[in-house]
Amino acid sequence: MKLNLKNIDRTFWGLFIALIVVAIIALFSASSTLVYQRGSVLGPIGSQILFIILGVVAAYIIQFIPTYWVRFGGYALLAISTLLVYSTIIPGNPLVVTINGAARWVRIAGITFQPSELAKLSLIIVVADQLARIRTEDDKRKYFYRTLIIAGVVMLPIMASNLSTAVLIGLIIFCLWILARIPWKYTLSVVGIAVVALALGYATVEFGFVRPQREMRGPFKRATTWVSRIDRHFEHDDGSKYILTDDNIQEVYSAVAIARGGTTPFGVLPGNSKERDYLPLAFADYIFAIIVEESGIIGAFALIFLYMAVLFRACNVSSRYSDMPAMLMTMGLALMITCQALISMLVAVGLGPVTGQPLPLISRGGTSVLITSVYFGIMMGVSREQLELRERVNETIIDSQEDAPIVTLE
Repeated sequence: MKLNLKNIDRTFWGLFIALIVVAIIALFSASSTLVYQRGSVLGPIGSQILFIILGVVAAYIIQFIPTYWVRFGGYALLAISTLLVYSTIIPGNPLVVTINGAARWVRIAGITFQPSELAKLSLIIVVADQLARIRTEDDKRKYFYRTLIIAGVVMLPIMASNLSTAVLIGLIIFCLWILARIPWKYTLSVVGIAVVALALGYATVEFGFVRPQREMRGPFKRATTWVSRIDRHFEHDDGSKYILTDDNIQEVYSAVAIARGGTTPFGVLPGNSKERDYLPLAFADYIFAIIVEESGIIGAFALIFLYMAVLFRACNVSSRYSDMPAMLMTMGLALMITCQALISMLVAVGLGPVTGQPLPLISRGGTSVLITSVYFGIMMGVSREQLELRERVNETIIDSQEDAPIVTLE
């Protein structure tokens, strides 16, 4: 593995470092409740900075790993992560950690992480590799159903505890199908079936459990929470949703933080947030609200620009790359980062029901930071290979021109 620093993607690195700087500033501002609980200013931030450093190291190393190794490793990681996500729905599993009623975490050797994050990464790699094998029209049908089955098997246990993540994965798989030119009759049929299934599921939970106030049991017991959040988001605005309760405390204080930050273009400036002391888990799902409070509309649009720039850079790299698996993998990873960021932002500003999606690289959470760093490392690796390939082609052209015989006319 040759470490050629000349061909590293400085644009990707610039975006990566910029997001890390935003993360550190935002976490210092949003972690006041953790500081109060632990009696230390650096304690809550120190562990997250450690994960950020590990993420930077991981991204640096991974960018030099050949993409065919990444694709091979994706299959192994998918097998492991699938077993882990299925373990989260096993009743009484001692490895599973339940937080806020959600069994999304697994603790192994003292390390707690979300296996769904590993599944997201590996699924994109595997689906991209499978779709890149399409050569004929018959192959399109074959690999469409193959990737549909793979995605369905992985998404089923994730859906039980984290519906928003399952929907996000489905959206990225749909985008990869479009990029691979899968016929619309296949992709839209899946979308139609999914919409009908979700609508029927919503109606069943709404009228069978939420309104009668019945308790739901089994692996999908959190479905009542999802339906209640959707109901609360779309309920008639009679002012009742601004009455503070345990259910809407995050939405209310998030709205206050955003309103306070909107009083000036630059907000109240970093370190001057008031709502961080009242907004539960301000350092996690709703950290964007604190960013808006402290940096105003200028800071909000600057952060949106950074995430969109990641997607644009991935498009630029992919458009010049002849390796189809690498192109699809790069686009899938960039879409995952950007779409997850946009969903998290929309929820924070009240334009979507609560989902629990973290802001990539910025929200507090070790697993999310490390996996997002791996995303960047893989995309940087694809860009590096593309630059090295172009360099070799240019050298070959120059050598061939030098070796060509000189013909003179007499």
